Amino acid sequence: MGEVLIAGMAAMLITIFLGPKFIEYLRVREFGQHIREDGPQEHHAKAGTPTMGGLMFLAGIAVGTLLWADLSDVYVWMVLFVTLAFGLLGFFDDYAKVTKQSTAGISGWARLLIEASVAVLAVFLMAWYGQPSPAEPHLATSLAFPVFKRALLNLGWLYVGFGALVIIGASNAVNFTDGLDGLATVPVMIAAGTFGLIAYLVGNFKFADYLELHFVPGVGEVGVYCAAMVGSCLGFLWYNAPPAKIFMGDSGALALGGGLGAVAVATKHEIVLAIVGGLFVLETVSVMVQVASFRLTGRRVFRMAPIHHHFERLGWAEPTIVIRFWIIAVMLALAGLATLKLR
Repeated sequence: MGEVLIAGMAAMLITIFLGPKFIEYLRVREFGQHIREDGPQEHHAKAGTPTMGGLMFLAGIAVGTLLWADLSDVYVWMVLFVTLAFGLLGFFDDYAKVTKQSTAGISGWARLLIEASVAVLAVFLMAWYGQPSPAEPHLATSLAFPVFKRALLNLGWLYVGFGALVIIGASNAVNFTDGLDGLATVPVMIAAGTFGLIAYLVGNFKFADYLELHFVPGVGEVGVYCAAMVGSCLGFLWYNAPPAKIFMGDSGALALGGGLGAVAVATKHEIVLAIVGGLFVLETVSVMVQVASFRLTGRRVFRMAPIHHHFERLGWAEPTIVIRFWIIAVMLALAGLATLKLR
């Protein structure tokens, strides 16, 4: 448990330390956020705010994990691989937007292809090299269900595709949520802390047996990674709190979401991620509903999507939206934790 706390603290301090010089560097290079023309008018005042802030906390996550996690553990390497790979993809996307001075970065299909390649590789390696539980030899390729504790659906190698969808979906869901100062940062911290606890419980045979959870040998080390994510996001929030001095950009949002998805796959709690990260699901569904409705009927369900912009158009102040969404994230995290005990 000590290494978990140290990793989180170190990641936070690294992120805070990097902040001033990194923000100033971005300002000098004029790597500022471009605001979409059809977005809320209040956001135009944020134009030029440095972006790519994800690089700050990715450094904290990487250092905290590499120094205090067990590097012989395949799950640690895979969640870190997904995080950094998605972060690198997000960096190129952010860089393309900055240089083009538009909201159009890497093409959607190209980005999806890269995400799918990284996610498929990570899930395959976790399934192949993960240490199977003697009592459940097919757990690595099976889908577990909350509440129905012993229920398993063995998907075989189709699970690789399913796990990849979880990672890609989580990554883009967090990206949709990242639209207001601090809106995505705190819910990610809440989800990471929740999954850090889940990883510890699932990776400990005694706790897993008591709670009737599926025991995943070695996955407890992922808790160190989760602590590093919490610490890094906390450090980033120092600069991202309203009014934000820096935005995380795609380099941060894609990485954090992908990392959470990878942790959910590693711990066999993919469905619980949809509960704990329900806020991200809501944001994504709002976009899907808006697009489908407009294409089919020519009408919009929301005044603007993702849904946090809808509330802006209704006249809610930005801090009100952010704090209320944080409260929803806490409630959903508690609901997700409740599934560990419910039968």
